Amino acid sequence: MSGHERPAPESDPVPRGMFRIGRIAGSDVLVSSSWFLIAGLIAIVMGPRVDQVQPGLGGWKYVVGVAFAIALYFAVLLHEASHAVVARRFGFKVHSITLHFLGGATAIEGEARRPRQEFWIAVVGPITSIAVGAAALALWFVTPDGLLLLVIEGLAGANLMIGVLNLVPGLPLDGGRVLKAGIWAITGRVHTGTTVAAWTGRGIAVLVAVWALWVSRHGAVLNPLILLVVALFLWTGASQALTVAGITRQFSGLVASDLARRALTVPDDVPLAEAMRRAREAGAGSIVTTTADGRPVGVVDETAARAVPAERAPWVAVSTVARTLEPGLTLPVRISGSDLLDTVRATPASEYVLLDDEGRVYGVLAAADLLRAVRR
Repeated sequence: MSGHERPAPESDPVPRGMFRIGRIAGSDVLVSSSWFLIAGLIAIVMGPRVDQVQPGLGGWKYVVGVAFAIALYFAVLLHEASHAVVARRFGFKVHSITLHFLGGATAIEGEARRPRQEFWIAVVGPITSIAVGAAALALWFVTPDGLLLLVIEGLAGANLMIGVLNLVPGLPLDGGRVLKAGIWAITGRVHTGTTVAAWTGRGIAVLVAVWALWVSRHGAVLNPLILLVVALFLWTGASQALTVAGITRQFSGLVASDLARRALTVPDDVPLAEAMRRAREAGAGSIVTTTADGRPVGVVDETAARAVPAERAPWVAVSTVARTLEPGLTLPVRISGSDLLDTVRATPASEYVLLDDEGRVYGVLAAADLLRAVRR
């Protein structure tokens, strides 16, 4: 099953329980340790079938099962890589591709800005799986009997199933994102599309759980357990999507300029005491330091400024208590809604400097003020 979440440099630490096996489309490819459990289960399940096709292999039949698991997850990797390639073509940063217990996930930074982007990023995965399955099915007709035919048969069935199941219209599946894109295009509201697709995903999760309970009445254990894990995966993913929809809805009416604190700009070599005096006279809530040509370079940290002894303040440059404005900490004054949300999520900070169309400081947006506005 597939899901979506910056290209990561080679030195980025690998999360606990993960193994980096390479890079595709500028993104790390990670394998969860749970994959080895699945590979073992696939080998055990395939063992009897391998015996039927090629008797007398002994323990080597399990090696065939592991080889099939590798081939299957390579197909899953193609599914996820297609998400990554299309996302990058739309200008999104892709942090990683992860292969895990239930399939794969592509960690994409930010959210689609238009329904068309959401649709194509989502639908390309199932299309890729169906194409791989169709190619394997075509090979099945011309491959002689034996272990190779067994592997091709498994790949054809598995990829066609992955492609079709991922088109089921409920989040967090790719089909849920396709549904979200459709509702978004019709209503013009992204959070409406997310909400509808997420509740559909929850409904599908309930149906899968009911199916698991029905299957268990016949004495089966493994299949109901797998179905319950799938139901939990669907319910959790749909619930997370609902949370995101709520946050997006709250942010949709927010405009950064409406929440801006008045800011005083001072050269970064002005004494701290003088900068504080000017701020009090101007009634400014924040102080932004600038270079000689007026370019903003820092925001004064109020806590650090108050910690400077009064007798030293006239002799300390205001720049010594200012946080440097790193990339992402200066925003256009008109930024709002989902763009504002994406920026805050991509570059978390306590304060952001708002610039007007001519690059002059308009004010300072405090994260605390933003949070209070969302809560209201």
